[in-house]
Amino acid sequence: MKVSLIKSVMTVGGFTMVSRVTGFVRDVLIANFLGASLLADAFFVAFKLPNLFRSLFAEGAFNVAFVPLFSELMETKGRQKALDFAKEAFSALFYIVFLFCAVMEIAMPAVVFLQAPGFVENPQKMDAAVLMSRITFPYLLLVSLNSLQSGVLNSAGKFAAAALTPVLLNLTMIASLFAFTPFLGGNYAYALSCGVTLAGVFQLLWLVVHTRKEGLPLGLIAPLKIVRNASAEVGLLLKRVLPGVFGSGIYQINLFLDTMFVSFLSTGAVSWLYYANRLYQLPVGIIGAAIGTVLLPVLTRQLKAGDVREAEANLHKAVLLSVFVSLPAASGLIALNHPIISVLFERGAFDAQAAANTGIALAAYAAGLPAYILTKTFAPVFYARGDTATPVKIAACALAAYIGLCLALLPRLGYVGIALSTAIVAWLNLGQYLYYILKRRLHAFPKTLLFKIAVVTLASVIAGVAMYAGYAYSFDFFGDWLHDVLLNRLLILGALSASGSVVFLTITFLGKAVPLTTLKGMLARHKK
Repeated sequence: MKVSLIKSVMTVGGFTMVSRVTGFVRDVLIANFLGASLLADAFFVAFKLPNLFRSLFAEGAFNVAFVPLFSELMETKGRQKALDFAKEAFSALFYIVFLFCAVMEIAMPAVVFLQAPGFVENPQKMDAAVLMSRITFPYLLLVSLNSLQSGVLNSAGKFAAAALTPVLLNLTMIASLFAFTPFLGGNYAYALSCGVTLAGVFQLLWLVVHTRKEGLPLGLIAPLKIVRNASAEVGLLLKRVLPGVFGSGIYQINLFLDTMFVSFLSTGAVSWLYYANRLYQLPVGIIGAAIGTVLLPVLTRQLKAGDVREAEANLHKAVLLSVFVSLPAASGLIALNHPIISVLFERGAFDAQAAANTGIALAAYAAGLPAYILTKTFAPVFYARGDTATPVKIAACALAAYIGLCLALLPRLGYVGIALSTAIVAWLNLGQYLYYILKRRLHAFPKTLLFKIAVVTLASVIAGVAMYAGYAYSFDFFGDWLHDVLLNRLLILGALSASGSVVFLTITFLGKAVPLTTLKGMLARHKK
């Protein structure tokens, strides 16, 4: 089964763009109704909890071990053998996560205390966070099952249905905000919490329909039958999952510490970091996640078939695409951090001070954006070979560095220290991945690729300077435009962004970093 890397990435990235747009609308509404308030802080902790463990049970350890095995079985032993293995994995995941969720629901007050100990000083915030966490936590079970179904579809070369599942989450949360709030005493945060779990149900039904449509239906097998008749592949899956659990677990400790540290700061800090992180995650989700999603099954099949040259070619395409998107995106977010936040969020309960504080966090996060996206590009190089141990070593070093950086920067920079620590650790991770790739000679990077990366880097820096200069002088021409009518604000911000894009594209085309013919080819293949 031949899959075009660029076409698949554009497909996943395009649908992810839709999900990010709906997610942006959702976040604008949250900012408008909740701002950076006590209930907003409590909701963001409740929303984060299932997503912390989601990376462990779903996109993290389990899925990165499952997808290569499933893809390999599809390639070597046929569709039915792969489907039988998927049913076993689906059932095992269900029973494990169901029991985990039941225990967590009972222990939720202690869990929230561990996640946000600073909330203890405000009983109202603590009680709200516990209740909302109990409402949102069943989403973990649903999203874990959804992730495995997505892995099955992606391995079969069907990326669209899985890429659209986040849209269902966003739309359901938006609808819940208006539908449930009148029945919950006008409490928008509780309405959002209900929407999270309801969205998981809709996502599950959506993927059940599509896996059945592709002839890959997944169902539950009795637990005793799994224990007695487990296939060799399930044993291998569990063997590969264990290192991944430690690796993903280490990463989750980073996120856990993130919220724990900031919970001791003033009300609003959790919210400022949330809104900044959401914008920072926009290019990560569109390109980084898309490349990681597509590259893992593609590299697995090509390496298993012995087509090393084609695998290297696809990796080089992915690296150049990652750089071409992430570097100018980071440059723009840093240069225009305050106007971006002000124009997009400053209204209703989200005031000017919240916009300024969030903008600073956005700039700090954005400094690590290229490294974060490139890490998502290089990680499949190891997972496609069944190597889950190396990412564990990398994650362990990252954890130690993150803790040290937070302890050093938090007293001096407050909440901004959390965002800056995240950015620095992203570059450390990238350096480690490159070290292992080069040391083990897993892939070589031709001089032409390195030259193109250098040109894109230079173009991004110059574009960023141009955008910042334009922003600094814009007040001389338009006055206090950040507090003008929304249309004028959008037009001026759009003009500043467009000017940076023109500078960037001009330099990259003149430097032949990304030839116009290549871009036309990408678009032509995407339209077919």
